[in-house]
Amino acid sequence: MFDGRPIPAPGHNAVDFEERVDFARLRDYRLARARASLDAGECGAFLLFDFYNIRYTTQTWIGGALGDKMTRYALLTRDGEPMLWDFGSAAKHHQLYSPWLEPENCRAGMLGLRGAISPEAGLMRDAVTQIKDLLTQAGVADSPVGVDIVEPPFLFEMQRQGLTVVDAQQAMLDAREIKSSDEITLLSQAAAMVDGVYQDIVEALKPGVRENEIVALANKRLYEMGSDQVEAINAVSGERCNPHPHNFSDRLIRPGDQAFFDIIQSYNGYRTCYYRTFSVGSATDVQRGAYRQAREWMDAAIEAVKPGIGTDDVARVWPAATEFGFANEMAAFGLQFGHGLGLGLHERPIISRLNSLDNPVEIRPGMVFALETYCPATDGFSAARIEEEVVVTETGVEVLTKFPAQDLFVANPY
Repeated sequence: MFDGRPIPAPGHNAVDFEERVDFARLRDYRLARARASLDAGECGAFLLFDFYNIRYTTQTWIGGALGDKMTRYALLTRDGEPMLWDFGSAAKHHQLYSPWLEPENCRAGMLGLRGAISPEAGLMRDAVTQIKDLLTQAGVADSPVGVDIVEPPFLFEMQRQGLTVVDAQQAMLDAREIKSSDEITLLSQAAAMVDGVYQDIVEALKPGVRENEIVALANKRLYEMGSDQVEAINAVSGERCNPHPHNFSDRLIRPGDQAFFDIIQSYNGYRTCYYRTFSVGSATDVQRGAYRQAREWMDAAIEAVKPGIGTDDVARVWPAATEFGFANEMAAFGLQFGHGLGLGLHERPIISRLNSLDNPVEIRPGMVFALETYCPATDGFSAARIEEEVVVTETGVEVLTKFPAQDLFVANPY
């Protein structure tokens, strides 16, 4: 795919002297994948509410504040062009600036903002009536309609009007599983941005700084560097490291603390999930020991990844939950963990002893996923957390996350 050369992180701008991301090619690839997934199943159409599926099929995006409001939706029929219902004037903006969509297929839509407008107002009824008419015109009204996520009143209205509803989320995740070279380049660029932010964090990580100040610093730098959404940043230090709370607080960083961070953000929609662990000023033997163990588990997982193996083969290199202080795999879920990356934070494959041993997925070239390990220290409160993002190649993997992590990094040593 990259002719044996390193995966590039070429910068934010298009230039005339290098081939970088070809966004027209990216749009064509994503729509073709969605169409192929639709054609492979029983559905006559997909009706999509998931923001990432909408972006994948229509190549549109608006502010993340509307991402959980269940207002935007897209319709893809077997032989038709994508149709989009968007929030108010966003539809007119798409007509002007998204020429890959037919102008008449960009429509204003409103269903109720998760119940803030009651279903009794009739917006959902009218929308389903319109959708059913479009399905009839396309000759697929008698076939099942695949829906990814949906509000119950909308689902009930579809059923009341005689539409058969089935799950489309699995089919769309199938479509999004294998990344194109353009997607991989965008994922590499997103990771490179976080590489730089970790340098800023290392320089700021001194006694007296608060976890939330590191979060603020990272948000500022990411948006300055071109991020289109900083979804979350975990900042966990000192006694908060064990057990892992998956958040940040206003705790003051102190000398000798172990601290780990997870930066979850996107560039042109493509996400990072990227942990690094540091010690502040100095490190104890038990902190170093926990880090060495977490690194060994990480290296074993990376070494295991090859095309054709199952996700169970990767999960088996990690310890059982009971081996690092948890009662069962559900309680330890997300600590020894792998998850696909793309437009969504958690795509396929999901790798864990909770699900992969009994329900493995084949690893294939073009998959991109993050591998995460966690090891609590024997002092009872410190812990190490490492994460690497990898691209599956024909022979193994290439690691996208470049900030040094082979050994415990001591920030601002005394």
